Amino acid sequence: MATTDWLQDRIAHLKALKNPSEQQSLLILLAEKIERTTQEEKTFSALVRAEKAMLAATKARQAANQLINSENRKAKEAERKARNHRLIQQGALVDLAGLEHRSKGEILGLLLAGAKTIDPEKWASWKISGDTLLAEVEAKNKQAKL
Repeated sequence: MATTDWLQDRIAHLKALKNPSEQQSLLILLAEKIERTTQEEKTFSALVRAEKAMLAATKARQAANQLINSENRKAKEAERKARNHRLIQQGALVDLAGLEHRSKGEILGLLLAGAKTIDPEKWASWKISGDTLLAEVEAKNKQAKL
């Protein structure tokens, strides 16, 4: 787009603003003036450069905001996927333990009872049982892949 086309479009845009800045108002006045003095021409040129710089800065801010928002969306998506993965793995443990036929309340009650247990020997025993079953399942999966 040629500079004159850009300027005409920009002046039309500025005129449509409810509250143009002082610089923008002066730019509109000088743009509409048919014969400008040398000083007015210098001022007009400076205002045009300032308006272009302001637009470039606005576009740069928008691009930066889009980049930040995109990164935030990616981080939230990664968190959601990690949470879903964790929940699926925990559900698989319920199935491995043979508790899939039990109600949610029963399973939660069982977990609550375990969470209240502070006996380290019980936890060690449960870990051994769990690790053994997980190793057996992993071995079966490896065999099935061969």
